[in-house]
Amino acid sequence: MSNGKSSKLWIVNVLSFILFIILCCTGLINWIVLPKGYEVRGNFLISLRHFFISIHEWVGLIFMVVVIIHMVLHWPYIKSNLKKYGIMK
Repeated sequence: MSNGKSSKLWIVNVLSFILFIILCCTGLINWIVLPKGYEVRGNFLISLRHFFISIHEWVGLIFMVVVIIHMVLHWPYIKSNLKKYGIMK
């Protein structure tokens, strides 16, 4: 594997790990910590919940793009294994 490709893979792997951790944290905060619904009390927490939902959605979209880039960079490996096991000719 060339040095340029391995550095790209390393960047993509680290970025996907960081994005995954952010997704886990925002998802758990929204699910467990912040109140659900529209209560009159706790306006700040409701606003914070909407902020975390927005962050969670955008990070999720970026994560999907990074996973697609990851698969494109690993396509020769995927293709060789599909041929090896007779799934692809």
